[in-house]
Amino acid sequence: MEFNRKGGQLTILKPTTITQRGVGAWNEDALISNASARIYGVIDGATSIVPYTGLGGETGGYLASQLIARICGESADAELSLMELLAQANNALRQTMAEAGIQMERKEEVWSACSVLVRIAPKWIEFAQTGDCMLAVYYTDGTIRIVTNDQLAHVDDRTKAVWAAGIEAGLTTRAELWEHSKAQIAEGRAFANADGGYSVINGDPAFADYAEFGRFSRTNVQALLLFSDGLYIPKPLGESDKESAIGIASLVREMGLPRYIEWLTALEESDPDCTQFPRMKKSDDKTAIWINLSEF
Repeated sequence: MEFNRKGGQLTILKPTTITQRGVGAWNEDALISNASARIYGVIDGATSIVPYTGLGGETGGYLASQLIARICGESADAELSLMELLAQANNALRQTMAEAGIQMERKEEVWSACSVLVRIAPKWIEFAQTGDCMLAVYYTDGTIRIVTNDQLAHVDDRTKAVWAAGIEAGLTTRAELWEHSKAQIAEGRAFANADGGYSVINGDPAFADYAEFGRFSRTNVQALLLFSDGLYIPKPLGESDKESAIGIASLVREMGLPRYIEWLTALEESDPDCTQFPRMKKSDDKTAIWINLSEF
């Protein structure tokens, strides 16, 4: 997307977007692209540990991401902050889960989603983030700034350590490794919207205490990249995802978003059982938005 201020007019051009289903039956990611409200976002739904299936076969993660994207993406109220929009979506998700019979005090049952949203104004950019959806900012001098923090990296590192221990113990298939790591994965869900954990939209009002939000100047900002954790590059044993975002942002600028996704998918296909690069699934859902802010 580009802003063209010729003649004092603000013209909004289309950003580059991509969303690609991983190995799951449903793409649990969702996109927000509301040019009139200047709001853009990436939502990454997460399936509950206790399985849930909607009337159309939908997973809880899919239902969560679609609901959040609809509420935040369709809002026409410019007076609401992005955090207020996320709070509205969080409340709606809580109501929807209650109607579906979900016991919200059990974190292994609730549907949830990570998110990153931006609202682009002529002088500044507002953002709000939960979980491990990330925002990278590209400046005209060539520098890249990672605005958000991967709040789930420390939780994922513990799960990957258990996964790696399973590999070292001789497990060779993803199904075996998943069963071996399932208890640790469930333990990670207990840290949702809790001290020492991470923020996530899951119907709990406490998400706002752990979310990151604010705004920064548009001065010398050339482009933005919003992406879900499906764009993370698989790492060898013992390597954390904590500092992955800067490498991803650099490669996307170098390769372009579509070619980066193709390259990453091929890398994941080379390790289908997730034994060379410990991770929970061969290929996660991948969603990203590239927004070019070059002015004329």
